[in-house]
Amino acid sequence: MYPFKNNYNVNYRQTDNLVSDIERAINGEYSAIQCYANIARMAPTEQVRNQILEIRKDEQKHLQQFVQIYMSLTGRQPQPKIVEGCPNNYREGLEFALLDEQKTVDFYLDIADETNNQFIKEMFRRAAADEQNHAVWFLYYLFKQG
Repeated sequence: MYPFKNNYNVNYRQTDNLVSDIERAINGEYSAIQCYANIARMAPTEQVRNQILEIRKDEQKHLQQFVQIYMSLTGRQPQPKIVEGCPNNYREGLEFALLDEQKTVDFYLDIADETNNQFIKEMFRRAAADEQNHAVWFLYYLFKQG
């Protein structure tokens, strides 16, 4: 008579995948915060150090935003962990950061595309734009290294 479609499982799976992706984003931001502190300590000048620390502040802001989203979806506090190491050489650290930022842009845009929640969509689009900006800075400093 009236076709009834049960969307519960589809919505549940979408939320489950979203939570998993946000947890991955939290761990990535947490790892980047630690790594960029290390890279900043190795920076050749005060100006470069300050710019890397500005990038680090953006990552801290992203982490806080993603934690809030995670808590609103799950009702629990995430347990961030470092998921990748950071090179102990300035040039290798810049290259690592550049590649990580570029991969993160794509990952965040995928999250934005896959969610129906406008707040989360906008948050991840904005974070993707920040990550792209960070990649440009790391590329610039890598280029200056020669």
